[in-house]
Amino acid sequence: MQKAKRDARETALNVLYQINVAGTPLGEALDAAFDHQHDLDAATHDYVRRLVFGTLDNLLDIDSKLRTVSIKWPPKRQSIVDRNILRIAVYEIDYVDSVPDVVAIDEAIELAKKYGSTESGRFISGILGDYLRQFVK
Repeated sequence: MQKAKRDARETALNVLYQINVAGTPLGEALDAAFDHQHDLDAATHDYVRRLVFGTLDNLLDIDSKLRTVSIKWPPKRQSIVDRNILRIAVYEIDYVDSVPDVVAIDEAIELAKKYGSTESGRFISGILGDYLRQFVK
C-alpha cells in the first residue's frame, strides 16, 4: 500500500503541476495522468483524486497556513513543484487521518528530492517542520 500511496502522490503532483503551469482543466489533467500511468490500480486512482480534489478544495486554508510558516518564501515565490509538494503534504497532515504526519513529511521530502531542485528536500523539510510546530499539537 505504501508504494501505491507514493505513486498516488507523484501522480497528484503531476496533475497539480499541469493545472498550475499549463492551465489544464482539472478533468483533462486527471485523464492525462491516468492515461500516462497505466499500472495504477483503482485504489491508487481514488487516492490521487482524494489528494488533488482535497488539496484544491482546501487551497485557501493550506496556502494561508504555508504563508504563516514561510514568511520569506510565501507560496507565490516558491517553485511550482515545491509549492505543490507542500500543499499535498499539508493536505495529508490536516485532512488524512490514515497517514501519520511523519509519513506525509518523509514522502514530501522524497518527492522534493526526486522532482525539485538540489535544495528542495531541505526546504520542504524545514517548512513542514515549522508547520508541525505551529499548527499540529
